[in-house]
Amino acid sequence: MYPGYDWVATPPPTAKAPEPPLRLPYLGPPRYRTPPRWGFPALAWRWPTAIAGAAEEGASPVERVRGRARLAASALWLLAAVAVIAAGAEVWRYALLVQSRTGALSRTVVQWSDSLVTTGAVLSFAAGLLSLATVLWWLHAARRAATELAGYHPARDDWQLVPGILIPGINLIVPGAVLAELEHAILRRPADERPNPSPLLKAWWITWAASGLLFTATLLWRLNTSAQSQADGVLLTAFLDLTAAATAVLTIRLVDRLSLLLAPINPSTVRRLRVVRIDTTGDPVRTSRPTTAAR
Repeated sequence: MYPGYDWVATPPPTAKAPEPPLRLPYLGPPRYRTPPRWGFPALAWRWPTAIAGAAEEGASPVERVRGRARLAASALWLLAAVAVIAAGAEVWRYALLVQSRTGALSRTVVQWSDSLVTTGAVLSFAAGLLSLATVLWWLHAARRAATELAGYHPARDDWQLVPGILIPGINLIVPGAVLAELEHAILRRPADERPNPSPLLKAWWITWAASGLLFTATLLWRLNTSAQSQADGVLLTAFLDLTAAATAVLTIRLVDRLSLLLAPINPSTVRRLRVVRIDTTGDPVRTSRPTTAAR
């Protein structure tokens, strides 16, 4: 701009010299308080159909039956546990009713009892719906697998199962008949022979019918508004909860048995390995890498 002059930029008198960057001492490799979320999971190789959440399109009928049977068993165990808790709540309520005949009850105790009874009833209803859905889902896969593997031709279509379970009266017969036909086909018995249920299936059928009849009797008994009838209704509800728990346990055993008959596990394919000793004294054996291998 002006010939003969050089422009030089200097800091103002009040400016401080820049401080050197702080360098911390080396503390070793990085450490984490919890396992990091990034990276590959510490799992061995598994087939894609065995990974949780994988789609069932590529799974075989046997794998579908096994997977849905495990899901149904989990829901049924939940129902059995909740039903036992609900039965205990009803027994506690009956004990409080007996105690109230000779004296006053604590308000807090009564509120806790009512809350436990209500919670047990709601959870039992929800667990019952979940168990019904999972068992029907398993039954659909079991019938399909029996059709493909054993040539099973069901007498009822799949859409007829839900009305046969929900309609009062009919639901005492249809579920047992469907399971008896399925068991008959899985055991490779003649098609023209009348199904003969196994002892486990007969016990389940009796328990299922008893729970349905007891449910109807409990509803009708509670229509009476007298004090003694309401107290008897509490005992009937407790017996109903215990019957529901027994039905859930027998259903688990029945589902496991039919699934094992339909999809047996080959013992030769099951290998149990146990690490006895690891020898680290010698040098690791390394093989030569082929020249055609991709990098």
